[in-house]
Amino acid sequence: MSEFTQQIINGLALGSIYALIALGYTMVYGIIKLINFAHGDVMMVGAYAGFFSISYFHTNLVVALIVSMIVCAVLGVIIDRLAYKPLRKSSRIAALITAIGVSFLLEYVFVWVFTASSRSYTKNVINLKSYHFMANQVTLTGKDILIFSVTVFLMVLLQYIIKQTRIGKAMRAVSLDQEAALLMGINVDRIISFTFAIGSALAAAAGVLVGVYYNSIDPLMGIMPGIKAFVAAVLGGIGSIPGAVIGGYLLGTLESLVSGYGSSLYRDAVAFGVLILILLIKPTGIMGEDTGEKV
Repeated sequence: MSEFTQQIINGLALGSIYALIALGYTMVYGIIKLINFAHGDVMMVGAYAGFFSISYFHTNLVVALIVSMIVCAVLGVIIDRLAYKPLRKSSRIAALITAIGVSFLLEYVFVWVFTASSRSYTKNVINLKSYHFMANQVTLTGKDILIFSVTVFLMVLLQYIIKQTRIGKAMRAVSLDQEAALLMGINVDRIISFTFAIGSALAAAAGVLVGVYYNSIDPLMGIMPGIKAFVAAVLGGIGSIPGAVIGGYLLGTLESLVSGYGSSLYRDAVAFGVLILILLIKPTGIMGEDTGEKV
């Protein structure tokens, strides 16, 4: 029982990171029906922004998180304006190919500037005190508590923005019908840019948490978490914010259980197996709704 509890704790920590990244995927898809495959690399940029904030400007973790989120929010808006906005009326495949191109651009610009070698966050950036339960067989680390706390806070804040603010209501209106929102006086392009900013900021927070959790970052670190977060978004129902959260936690817990009771070599295969199964059995995901296609 203690081993199972430990794996659940590990899975929730990993799932928190997937959930933060998946939220960006699902928000952008909900607004403009685009799978932003550059999203994982925005997370990587956030990890580097947090690293430089802590290592060179000697800020604490909270300030590093804020700096990282601001940097990536601006980056998200720039990517939208330069890469995606000119393709608003183009085919989806054109936007998808552009997203892949932006992903490679970010990766290899960082490889060129910082080399492919990994960097480590300062070890004393957080309280590493551990708490032991169940006859010292279950451990809850300071990193786990940090990840849970930051993730829950950001999710509550996101929910407040979407449900209670004017710009959140405008986001929901654009998601439902862009043309009607435009006729009602909503600046659709501004709302799309704001969506990219929020999604990128959440990815940046995930990047900093990955850097703290694994104590290692590199220019190619965003590839696998980005793909797995996409799997989590599809699992939960892409376009659904609660679905992205549920999918992230389910995928993280499943990976942790596979690693704990089987082998860590199989966890990637299991993640992609889940993607195949969900597409075969319920393509709309757990929280997604089949609205049909209007003709």
